[in-house]
Amino acid sequence: MTAQLPPDMAQKILAGDRRSLARAITLVESGRADHRAQAAALLEQLAGSGRQALRIGLSGTPGVGKSTFIESFGMMLTAQGLRVAVLAVDPSSARSGGSILGDKTRMERLSRDPMAFIRPSPSQAHLGGVARRTREAVSLCEAAGFDVVLIETVGVGQSETLVAEMTDLFILLMAPAGGDELQGVKRGIMEMADMILVNKADGDLKPAAMRTVSDYAGALRLLRKRSQDPEGFPKALPVSALAEDGLQKAWDEMTALATWRRENGHFDRCRAEQARHWFEAEVREGLLARLHSDPAIRAKMQSLGDAVAAGQSAPAAAAAEMLGLLGA
Repeated sequence: MTAQLPPDMAQKILAGDRRSLARAITLVESGRADHRAQAAALLEQLAGSGRQALRIGLSGTPGVGKSTFIESFGMMLTAQGLRVAVLAVDPSSARSGGSILGDKTRMERLSRDPMAFIRPSPSQAHLGGVARRTREAVSLCEAAGFDVVLIETVGVGQSETLVAEMTDLFILLMAPAGGDELQGVKRGIMEMADMILVNKADGDLKPAAMRTVSDYAGALRLLRKRSQDPEGFPKALPVSALAEDGLQKAWDEMTALATWRRENGHFDRCRAEQARHWFEAEVREGLLARLHSDPAIRAKMQSLGDAVAAGQSAPAAAAAEMLGLLGA
């Protein structure tokens, strides 16, 4: 990455230049202070583009077929003339920080599609398996003119709240399962889901998939009715990524839900709330970074942390002492 931001990078991104988009995403993912400053300047330049994509978060248990689904779903959308960006977040190693980054090999057909853009990013051990700068990468893809941005997340857990806070629709992909396995799906995830898609609804698994759809549909009806949902949502549907069956129905339902939310003001209100949330998150991260950048403060944090670890001080008391030193 060059020391200075290329003066025409924003224009190239707006023109849909894929290489400039890839370089810009590398820039926003960097933790270097000079790169962060350049990324902020670039995003500010692009903020007035007014372009919006439909942001779809996709989560599911390992082995459910997320990559196969995204490839089949993405190919269907590009065949309809839509430009699709996939931000696939891979697990990072907790020890080395390394990442498999194998999404392009798992989505070989889609990666060759000129209407698609796939960007694997290491999760960097952040909560929910979502890279810290994924939301900025989404903004870059929108500015580049993509119509749909799919965010594939790692696994399923309470931390997937992060995905819901940066997307317009949150889709949960599940495999055919018995009723007992429904108990293993955390209530928080079910409450966030706008739609549950039961994959692998083909061949011998189709009867089980249809039963699972019925189970999830019943569970969703019992959970809640949200003001931002029209009648019938959230809902569960069967799909087969392998047979490419049910994908158009799922897309029709997604677009129907997004359209209803736009027409009723929920879409823009949700986007505004998300923007405020991420502004506050940036402030918190900046304050923490400033704490760690001051040697004296860092040393005091270390000594208080050691005292807490040794049982010599209670966490609340140590935190109060640290905040007192900072004048907070």
